[in-house]
Amino acid sequence: MKLIELRNITKTYGQGQAQFQALKGVNLSIDKGDFVAVMGPSGSGKSTAMNILGCLDVPTGGEYQFRDVQVEKLDRNERALLRRYYFGFVFQGFNLLARTSAQENVELPLLYRGEPSSVRHHLAKAALEKVGLSRWWDHTPAELSGGQQQRVAIARAIVTQPELLLADEPTGNLDSQRSHEIMELLVSLNREQGITILMVTHEPDMAEYAKRIVTFVDGNVASDVRNAEKPAKTPEPEQALLADALRSEVIDAVE
Repeated sequence: MKLIELRNITKTYGQGQAQFQALKGVNLSIDKGDFVAVMGPSGSGKSTAMNILGCLDVPTGGEYQFRDVQVEKLDRNERALLRRYYFGFVFQGFNLLARTSAQENVELPLLYRGEPSSVRHHLAKAALEKVGLSRWWDHTPAELSGGQQQRVAIARAIVTQPELLLADEPTGNLDSQRSHEIMELLVSLNREQGITILMVTHEPDMAEYAKRIVTFVDGNVASDVRNAEKPAKTPEPEQALLADALRSEVIDAVE
């Protein structure tokens, strides 16, 4: 099932002599349950493409289709709804609140959605358990290692049960051992929960964990290579139906 379709996406910054074309007609398809590593040199357009996919930026031209919704036609509020109900974000710098516990950090997306405290507590603890931090729920970021902080960030990203997880250099601040641990966790989330993952990385050994490696050069897709197949597990029917029911109103609102 196709989840994302980019058709001739362009992005231009500035005007006149200062004009710079970051994307020059990108075409890219991503199926539900895929795990795509995006690589390329600095200035290649990979981060711009990631921002457009995550509704953090808008294209200058072209079409962006997510679950049959034409995203480029949405207004700011409708794009915010997509981010809130469908996307999870993991960044290189963790972006955790320093004076709050791991559980409170994970609860933040649910707080923004207006979930009651009992629901927030239950889902946050479940997410922390999935990333192996059930015993660390009451620790602040300063009391956690870098790898543990990134696991908290991943728990925060998946607590809303997103369809798409966007990870920007998720291992960039970690040593080799912790990097491989985080990648194994992402593979597990992809295979066991069927979460579609799009990850920007500069590290070829991290990219090898993905099912596909898409390389950007000079604002366009230069190559799209599929690694050895790692079939994603389809979510249980009851879970899939519940997720669709919870999100149906959102899709109706933005169509």
